[in-house]
Amino acid sequence: MPRDINTRLENLRIRRKGIDAAQSGRVTASVADEVLRKSVIQESWQRRAGDQPYTRYALGAMQAVDSDYTQKSHDEAERVAKQLHGGLVIPIETRLQGSVPLDVHIRGVSDVDLLVIRTDFLRYDVFGAMARSGRYTNPSSNTSMSVLRDLRSECEELLKRRYWGADVDCDGGKCIALSGGSFERPVDVVPSHWHDTLDYQASKIEHDRGVYILDKKIPDTFSNLPFRHIKRVHDRDVSYYGGLKKAIRLVKNVKNDAADEPTAAKLPSFDIAALMYHADETRLKAGYVNELYILSEAQRFLDWCYRNKDEAGRLTTPDGLRRILDTEAKRSGLLTISSELDDLAQQVAREQGLFGPSPSWPSVYSTLGNARVPSAA
Repeated sequence: MPRDINTRLENLRIRRKGIDAAQSGRVTASVADEVLRKSVIQESWQRRAGDQPYTRYALGAMQAVDSDYTQKSHDEAERVAKQLHGGLVIPIETRLQGSVPLDVHIRGVSDVDLLVIRTDFLRYDVFGAMARSGRYTNPSSNTSMSVLRDLRSECEELLKRRYWGADVDCDGGKCIALSGGSFERPVDVVPSHWHDTLDYQASKIEHDRGVYILDKKIPDTFSNLPFRHIKRVHDRDVSYYGGLKKAIRLVKNVKNDAADEPTAAKLPSFDIAALMYHADETRLKAGYVNELYILSEAQRFLDWCYRNKDEAGRLTTPDGLRRILDTEAKRSGLLTISSELDDLAQQVAREQGLFGPSPSWPSVYSTLGNARVPSAA
């Protein structure tokens, strides 16, 4: 971790408080003023490990963004959803996907993904229970491509009219990006339609239901299971006493602060969450008593993933759709992040009493496991 730790601590504070968005002009002047006013209020992690900056960084990087900031993202998505429900001729439903509803986002001013789901058209797996029992009408002559292009076009026209004072960016392949103007948080609008999978037809539970999304740049459509991903990661986090989401946030923050950030960025945040989903249960559960166990497990597991290419290459995303480390670019990003975690774990262990210039990994893990950092006063 060659970058100065005080710089990293400041970067962490700026991200969590949303100062980066306020300074970059991604929000209005009034929202920027509010962000800057709130930025002077210390969070509890900033009052821990006073003379141990690496430890303080590791602990802070694990914590959820303040709930007031997160609620703003939910509120902005709901505001856009109401405009779409009231203004579109095409019937829709709306849902959130991504890191904000899962609460693993690391920015105080975070983009939120709003799925706009067309409800008068769907695709279904023909061998599913509902299909075999005749629950679906005859197939439409329309295609996913045609109906999603129509929905995308209507969404673009409506949003440009309703938010004429904002930045309505329609150039993205999968989403319409809204920011500036009256927006307190950026919102990405993602046109889609339902996909009734085999599992959904058997369970009737929404997290088993998929969506089809258009990428207009290719152009092509593809199926996704965003609610299954959220459900499985959340449920595992609950069973791990909160340790999984803390690990995900930690790794995402380390990625953002990496000295070689462009290479680290080659491992997407979604895949970081997917990888940490497979980390050791016992060690992440131990983080309930001592959060530094989470740091040691994040370092150990990502190191294992890089050193065991074949085994790690078989790990799949929580939704089961694909293998996680499916490109060499991702492995390159993994190596960079893993190296950053190596140094962070060693630096924190030294602050917790480990001596020597080149400590063994068993001694690092033992020191982190036995450390106790008092809560903030």
